[in-house]
Amino acid sequence: MSACNKSLQASLKWCEGAVSMPGIRKRLYFISKSKNVAWPEVQKDSDTGRPSTSVLSGSFALAADATWNILDILPDKSQLTSEAQGEAPSQTQLNKLTAVHPGVEQNATWIAAALNNDDNVFLVEDQDGFIRVVGSQGWPTKTTVAQDNGQGATGTTSTTITVEATDIMPAPFYEGQIVTEDGTIAAAVSGKRPFAGTVEDDNNDG
Repeated sequence: MSACNKSLQASLKWCEGAVSMPGIRKRLYFISKSKNVAWPEVQKDSDTGRPSTSVLSGSFALAADATWNILDILPDKSQLTSEAQGEAPSQTQLNKLTAVHPGVEQNATWIAAALNNDDNVFLVEDQDGFIRVVGSQGWPTKTTVAQDNGQGATGTTSTTITVEATDIMPAPFYEGQIVTEDGTIAAAVSGKRPFAGTVEDDNNDG
């Protein structure tokens, strides 16, 4: 079969009664792309150049002393979506993340300034426990931040982080390590749910 006629399509079935949980969980991770020394690989078909899986291979390699930053959000007000953009044969996906943090304190205000005008990558945990990546090597990530100090006695404060990132597919899955200030998390592996992540305590000799 010639490369021009090659198809990477496969059946997409659904088991009656299976559950797919909506939404994302309350803890995200983010870092400037400048702190990433190496990215996990996107496995591609050698003939067509199209991705052959939605799961990235390997882990992010960070610069010395760099760690993923933690962002706690309000899941009920936050969302991850993806939509097609462009035209064939150059169509891509625009992955969008809305992350609402409940505070407007000094740290939230400073993080807003740090995220603006930087090229960032985000890790999002879905309700099935899998980690999705928002941000890619090929295109810059646009991050904008809005703050609301609330109105009146019943108002609500919030810092809303909005992310737009072009990629070759809807936010790909990540199964590598997440190195944070609290320890190293092993992301969930395909077929294991709910979240199989664990924090490795460097001080635990057992």
